[in-house]
Amino acid sequence: MGLRAVNTAMVGFQREMAVENQPVVVYTAQGGPEEEQIVTFLGAHGIPTFTRGEALRHTHAFVLDGLGAVEILVAAEHVAEARRLLEGVERGDFALDDDWNDPGES
Repeated sequence: MGLRAVNTAMVGFQREMAVENQPVVVYTAQGGPEEEQIVTFLGAHGIPTFTRGEALRHTHAFVLDGLGAVEILVAAEHVAEARRLLEGVERGDFALDDDWNDPGES
């Protein structure tokens, strides 16, 4: 194998590794309140998050056809757990029963 082939293979490997270590989108929130809920929920389960989104969401108080949407990303090592937790939310696994009482209330 020549030097050029080794160099090409190494560049491909480095590019592949860079992609593997990139944060992955696990949820797209439609506005600040939804973003805060998802970020807080994942954080409470030990999953750090990153956000990427439209700058207009900070200056306008509306979301229209994705304008103002924000992507919630996690490190590749947390993707499976984050998706499992979010799927549980969709199924209602974390919903409170109707007869739930707040322990702080008497």
